[in-house]
Amino acid sequence: MAEKKPFALRMDAAMMKAIEKWAADEFRSVNGQIEYILHRALKEAGRLRESSAEEGERGKKSSQ
Repeated sequence: MAEKKPFALRMDAAMMKAIEKWAADEFRSVNGQIEYILHRALKEAGRLRESSAEEGERGKKSSQ
């Protein structure tokens, strides 16, 4: 697993409330939801390139 770096993130209350609700709806933590949103946005923008090993692991999880 990749190293994770902690940092502070400031956002307005309405945005935080929406992320909390979305996370709860998808059974994720708020932190996990923010990571998911950022990962998806980076991938869609072509800014993130995953290794084939990571893609293989994701494929295994989704097929179970």
